Amino acid sequence: MQQPRAWVRYFLGFESLLTKSAVAVATAGLALASLIGLYQIVARFVLHQSAEWSEPLVQMTLIWMTYLGLAAAIRSGTLISVDWLLSLSKGRARHIIQLLILFCVLTLLGFLTWSGIALAMRVKFQTIAGLGVSASWAYAALPFGAAVSFVAAIAHALDPRSDVDHQTQNT
Repeated sequence: MQQPRAWVRYFLGFESLLTKSAVAVATAGLALASLIGLYQIVARFVLHQSAEWSEPLVQMTLIWMTYLGLAAAIRSGTLISVDWLLSLSKGRARHIIQLLILFCVLTLLGFLTWSGIALAMRVKFQTIAGLGVSASWAYAALPFGAAVSFVAAIAHALDPRSDVDHQTQNT
């Protein structure tokens, strides 16, 4: 087995740290959203006092969790895909198809990053009702998650994970 170049090792180390951090924050986001949702139920039905800040905070947390968690799915190659063409191809043709797929994914993630930044800047003067914070904080999940996923997609192309089972069984 050939030893990867130094820049590839450094890039994969950076990507690993970035993706693990994104997954940790996404996991914490899920826990936070669950706790806030529980508080919202207790406040509304037990204490008979509505917490108007809880629902938009749960929504914003789930948005961030989703876009940060996307990086892990891209890195492991476990997104839903139609791999019929890949299963039929071998050798050079398979490599060309994989490069084409990578190009399409990077193009989409680059577009999401660019348009997400524009969208977040466009809503920076709007506030989220109940929270009183700029709507840009919610919309910033799109470009941030797409940028992290961009790095994860390149890492997956350089070093595909072989320890992940991509097969699904319909029973």
